[in-house]
Amino acid sequence: MDLGIAGRRALVCAASKGLGRGCAEALACEGVDVTICARTRDDVARTADEIGARAGHDVTWVACDITTPEGREAALRACPQPDILVNNAGGPPPGDFRDWDRAAWIRALDANMLTPIALIKATLDGMIERRFGRIVNITSSAVKAPIDILGLSNGARSGLTGFVAGLARKAVRHNVTINNLLPGSFATDRLRTTMEGRAKATGKSYEEALNAAMNATPAGRFGDAREFGAICAFLCSAHAGYIAGQNILADGGAYPGTF
Repeated sequence: MDLGIAGRRALVCAASKGLGRGCAEALACEGVDVTICARTRDDVARTADEIGARAGHDVTWVACDITTPEGREAALRACPQPDILVNNAGGPPPGDFRDWDRAAWIRALDANMLTPIALIKATLDGMIERRFGRIVNITSSAVKAPIDILGLSNGARSGLTGFVAGLARKAVRHNVTINNLLPGSFATDRLRTTMEGRAKATGKSYEEALNAAMNATPAGRFGDAREFGAICAFLCSAHAGYIAGQNILADGGAYPGTF
């Protein structure tokens, strides 16, 4: 299927690896002019080269911390007026809420709620003027089924979800869609961190925690970043203009609910 977005401009955050990279690669292979950002210069530059080689055209990169005002300014200088925005940031660490002080909560909110909102604010009106925009927020399946050791993530991402719910219904009239993509267990560094936290909390080994999580997923496996990217690319496509304000699970069937 031709997604109808070749030549569009996209900014993909936290895209040097993992799910962000999967989204950036999928968009680039559809002919989108992609800019990626991440904190580590060497990593983001190498990823841009690798994605560009696969897609057959250059991918722009910028090394910045997207959770800071300076980082967001740098990203938007590299990709002014994007048609597509993929919001992503590393999730806060797992743990016990008794150990989290106010500073820990503020860091979680800055990264996983306030940063996406700031980027939406900076780009939405331009999308509305051009009568095309696609915003995808990478959140977490924990928004629908909270994970006990990920309380910081549960709270911050749920706040973003609530905010998006109202705004998306105003923007869609202008062919600008905002949706949330909720990953379950994907084979990324984030999964490794979560499994280490779960192992510590339960007294199991890392391997035991990892195998238990895999076996508990109806699909019987962890997800791959490229299949996640393909979902993101469709949500960003010309064909997805009637999908707005949705929380789309990609979790191998792990969420137990019907609705």
